[in-house]
Amino acid sequence: MDHRDQNDVVDLFVIGGGINGCGIARDAAGRGLSVELAEMNDLASATSSASTKLFHGGLRYLEYFEIRLVREALIERETLLKAMPHISWPMRFVLPYHKDMRFEGDTPTSKILNLVMPWMKGRRPAWLIRLGLFLYDNLGGRQILKGTTSLNLAETPEGTPLQDRFKKAYEYSDCWIEDSRLVVLNARDAQARGARINVRTKVVAAQQVDGIWHVTLEDTDTKERRDVRARLLVNAGGPWVEDVIRNQVRVNATEGVRLVRGSHIVTRKLYDHDKCYFFQGTDGRIIFTIPYETDFTLIGTTDAEHDDVSQKPVCTHEEQVYLVDFASKYLKTPVTTDDIVWTYSGVRPLYDDGATSATAATRDYVLKMNETAGAPMLNIFGGKITTYRKLAEAAMEKIVPFLPKAGKPWTAGAPMPGGDFPVDGVADLTARLARQYPFLTARWATRMVKAYGLDAFDVLGDATHEADLGRNFGSNLTEREAGWLIQNEFARTAEDVVWRRSKLGLRMTAQEIKSLDEWMAMNAPAQAGNSQSDLRKGNQKCP
Repeated sequence: MDHRDQNDVVDLFVIGGGINGCGIARDAAGRGLSVELAEMNDLASATSSASTKLFHGGLRYLEYFEIRLVREALIERETLLKAMPHISWPMRFVLPYHKDMRFEGDTPTSKILNLVMPWMKGRRPAWLIRLGLFLYDNLGGRQILKGTTSLNLAETPEGTPLQDRFKKAYEYSDCWIEDSRLVVLNARDAQARGARINVRTKVVAAQQVDGIWHVTLEDTDTKERRDVRARLLVNAGGPWVEDVIRNQVRVNATEGVRLVRGSHIVTRKLYDHDKCYFFQGTDGRIIFTIPYETDFTLIGTTDAEHDDVSQKPVCTHEEQVYLVDFASKYLKTPVTTDDIVWTYSGVRPLYDDGATSATAATRDYVLKMNETAGAPMLNIFGGKITTYRKLAEAAMEKIVPFLPKAGKPWTAGAPMPGGDFPVDGVADLTARLARQYPFLTARWATRMVKAYGLDAFDVLGDATHEADLGRNFGSNLTEREAGWLIQNEFARTAEDVVWRRSKLGLRMTAQEIKSLDEWMAMNAPAQAGNSQSDLRKGNQKCP
């Protein structure tokens, strides 16, 4: 049980359990503030689990002259990589070049080139791409990641899957990230530092009384309600940020959110090497094809307006056709919709800057402090997963004047749970795990390390044989691991486990997932209650 007195006033109440909300909760808790967070569904259940899974600077954003955003993101890549080498790792991206490649028509760069080089008719010249990659290599003070190189596609494995018309490519570095696991690890660390994390808990109302927020929460399963008092409210509702302002808090605000749907498809494995492709379309847009979960390829993303936040985003048939056709213009073997094994879609809550298209809308974050209700409320618009930590720091800069007891910034050098080992230490850690638990297959050991890092030893505990881990639900997901996810990572349902704590849903059968769901329904409530009590009693850490 939580021993906090019902009359206590927390410093910070955070609405939303996506990456921005959990990142802010972690930062604030580590500065000594009392923090409570409510997420109406599972952690990372919306936008934060539907990204392209990249820590990247945003090469395309250079064409919009968003230099500050790109520089900040480039610096963050390596900061984050060092903090979480189990769930993030370097990846090389291959950008094939062809003289007919074109700009999206309304970028500032394309408009300038159309004026000074009208004969190019919207095409991207090779020198401009190379200049962009030079900036990409050098804006962020790169230390770990390799720089850009050129490839002769006729002589390299990277050229084998591509059509013969592509002769040349540029290869550069970015990073992979397990996005939904990143959210969960931030929530775990926030809780370990004293924050209270509530999943499946909806904020039904918030009003200020005598300068204090009175927040009414409802458990979405039991429908039980309780009240929390807080000195400051953070609205990190993601796609629902404007809905929270208008309907839950009911304050006047001039800012709005632009909802942009990004859809992805996962196909059979399309090529054998471990590098990604950066494809540019005839419409000026770009997509990535990324090796995914060993046996698959991830392709995305789209940019489409999404008008209704209450409408669950789905990858439409038209978007699926668009993505397979886009990739097929580059690959020797065409991709079809029959190759698709899974799709997902998320809504990006971009700040409404009046841009003429979804693609042109800014990806930068905007933070607005609102005091019209009589108590401070910080509204979060936009943001990229790459810059979530910097967004949290920027949010704290706006919060500290109201809560001056907060400590100094600390997150830049702090590892995530399970991530306190060298960037290049995954192979050594995997070998160590396999030695201690010889019943693990190579794939199983690799999965455990890339999900949990050093915590893999805690997950497996004192097991000496596979049977010690309990029932195997499928794909080596055991009762021991599922129970650990309930106790430590806020999981309540099979969907939480196989699609957000992992991607084992790609491999498990419907019956296996159903069996897991039935088991979790019987075990989740009791185990979750015990674990959160234990964590709040005895696992308070300081940065």
